Amino acid sequence: MDKLILGYVVIANIAGLAVMGIDKAKAIKGAWRIPEKTLFLFSLIGGSIGTWAGMYLFHHKTKHWYFVIGMPAILIIQLVIAAYFMGLI
Repeated sequence: MDKLILGYVVIANIAGLAVMGIDKAKAIKGAWRIPEKTLFLFSLIGGSIGTWAGMYLFHHKTKHWYFVIGMPAILIIQLVIAAYFMGLI
């Protein structure tokens, strides 16, 4: 079960990183963009580390306060929830 959860989190974070990179590439080309709600959704479903890393790796959405505050806030909440279920708090 632990390996399944770890695998899910790894895949979710790779996907989160990828969508940030894809959206940045589309922004540069002036193409159709991935909605901001979708970017947040990837973070909420477990890809918060990947989406947050993608913000700074690709220099994408770093001027939007709701991303600068929202992505780390989601990560902190997810870490607290994980710590609770692991019996650490």
